[in-house]
Amino acid sequence: MLRIGSEESRNVTLQLVLCALTLALVFAGCQQQEQPRQQEVVLAVVPDAATVSVSSDFSTQAFDAAGGLDAWTKTKEVRLASVVTLYQADGSHYLSEQTYDVYPWSNSIHVLAAEPDGESLWRLSNGQFNALQGSGRIAEMPTEVASCDLAEAVLSIVTAPARLLDKSAQFGKKGSPVKIQGQWRQPIERSPESGLLTGPSLKPAIFYQNTDSSLIDMLQFSSVATGKTLTVRGYDYGESTKGGPLVPARIEIFTTDRQANAQDRLVKIDAHTLGPAK
Repeated sequence: MLRIGSEESRNVTLQLVLCALTLALVFAGCQQQEQPRQQEVVLAVVPDAATVSVSSDFSTQAFDAAGGLDAWTKTKEVRLASVVTLYQADGSHYLSEQTYDVYPWSNSIHVLAAEPDGESLWRLSNGQFNALQGSGRIAEMPTEVASCDLAEAVLSIVTAPARLLDKSAQFGKKGSPVKIQGQWRQPIERSPESGLLTGPSLKPAIFYQNTDSSLIDMLQFSSVATGKTLTVRGYDYGESTKGGPLVPARIEIFTTDRQANAQDRLVKIDAHTLGPAK
């Protein structure tokens, strides 16, 4: 029989207590990740309409074209149920059912993907990407577009007018209108403010405003994850709710050259709006 002295016994007891505390903390952390929708209390907000300042002509036109500033300032959340087609380099494609909870005024999105082996949930908020549930399944999804880029694409194209008011970046027209796929668009450049200590900064991007409709129905940014230049297109705009802002019913993501000329289609998203989350 192995005999343990009193000092050794105390050491063993202390180790057991520390292990128990460690396990408790691990389970507590997992439990917090299983309740991600608690964050919506913070994300689903609207601004004080009296404090919203739209100072540029292109911002005013963008809001007017997408349902009006009043409709946007009353909208806490846009919910979209989507069938997502992910195109592969070998010519095949993969289908995924995804739900997007988009929060225009907190610059955030929740993406819930329903896969055969379970659900995954991730969040992009002010440039910070987090996998809240099913991180392993997210990594295994057969896609040419990183999950963080997919979230960025949907968030930015759906809430484009509101993004022009982000205070952590500067916006300005870049040159003259350019003709892309037969339509003239005015490039509007987003340049993140430097020196801010408010967390991850927004990535540089170019928003394209259709000179006929004034909709911002295209944007372009470079993927940090893959190094590709991505162009996002919105189509078939309609009311998100009765009297609500206009959002696209179809979104496509392409690889492109620097002039925004499409090369390969990577993602197609067919969406329809849902009512507010309960």
